[in-house]
Amino acid sequence: MATKAKWQTKKLSDLAEFRNGVNYNKDSFGEGVKVVGVSDFQDYTKPRYDELEQINPDGIVTERNILRNGDIVFVRSNGNRKLIGRSLFIENPPEEITHSAFTIRLRFVSSEVYPKFYAYCFRTPLIRQGLTAQGGGTNISNLNQNILNSLEVPFPPLPVQQRIASILSAYDELIENSQRRIKILEQMARNLYREWFVHFRFPNHAKTPMVDSPLGKIPKGWEVKKLSDVLSVDKGVSYNGAGLTEDGNPMVNLKNILPGGGFRRDATKPYSGNFKPRHTVKHGDIILANTDLTQAGQVVASPAIIPRLGKNQTILISHHLFAVRIIGQVPALFVYHLMLEEKFRGFAKGYAIGTTVLGLPKEAVLHFAFPFPHPSLLDAFSQWVKPIHQEIETLNERIDNLRKTRDLLLPRLLSGQMELKTDAN
Repeated sequence: MATKAKWQTKKLSDLAEFRNGVNYNKDSFGEGVKVVGVSDFQDYTKPRYDELEQINPDGIVTERNILRNGDIVFVRSNGNRKLIGRSLFIENPPEEITHSAFTIRLRFVSSEVYPKFYAYCFRTPLIRQGLTAQGGGTNISNLNQNILNSLEVPFPPLPVQQRIASILSAYDELIENSQRRIKILEQMARNLYREWFVHFRFPNHAKTPMVDSPLGKIPKGWEVKKLSDVLSVDKGVSYNGAGLTEDGNPMVNLKNILPGGGFRRDATKPYSGNFKPRHTVKHGDIILANTDLTQAGQVVASPAIIPRLGKNQTILISHHLFAVRIIGQVPALFVYHLMLEEKFRGFAKGYAIGTTVLGLPKEAVLHFAFPFPHPSLLDAFSQWVKPIHQEIETLNERIDNLRKTRDLLLPRLLSGQMELKTDAN
């Protein structure tokens, strides 16, 4: 059956029930139950279960707080109003998971609902506008159960809900497949670095004797160097909100950095304020977080590589980042993988200072000492991992294109404006 119509609507209170998350504090962290917090939302459609923190559930979590397949979790309260109302779909959780008090859980009680359809629905501007209207202003400061209960949502027939979710899920499955491939490729490159430069099991290593050094035993012919011998660092541009406009040069900021290393492509902002050449980077350059704006230390000292961000554009970095400038012929990918290692990150964090916000001075980077291999081995490593990183970038660009296509289809499908076929009748 071909369907092209505007759907009837229903209040969410007719379809679902809600529950706020659990209260806990820093003393609750430890082995136990994984928890979805506000920081886990970002722009994801589902939680990244392997990245969730854990809390001790004793006296905090009951069976009523455990998330089930088909639940949807919303950001309820946050200092950044733009985050309020963001949602995550809980699909086949691999283990018991709960959610924090700054979130609300939605659980459908109607048999005429396909939860995944509404997981997509809640990501549209139409629903966001509805939340804002119920919240009584241009921005809601807190999302509560009354607002959600009063929200009017599209209510197409169940086969139509399933068909729309199926179309959009096909894009998400391709995205997830690419993300899995990226993780495998990243691990391959990291394993090679560790095998050659941490465990010293490089090609023909058996023929190379080990000798004493200030860092312990290292292969003969290698040197002990500091990062100041092979690179320099520059801080990015200081700016305020006035410099962030719809047009301008792409600016990479702290939100582009993933904990432990890596680049989030969707967090770049345009900047049209003043800057100097030292504030700029290019495709393939390394950047390093010099803070994470907290005392948690999750992002500080995490590196990333600048991907392709458009043609013939100047790319800027914010003052929360260091630009790593390579001196001489040292491959940038060698330096990047060195900075991914916990040994470097632990050393750098030892220099972190600040009472409320951790910050790294340049010395945190430049004073790090490491075994420097023979140039021929550096070249061989670069030749091995360069194609791996190129494939990672290609997959990330594919993910971007899939997301854009999905997000263009999303409002057209959910508004009933696009004709589609279902198996009904």
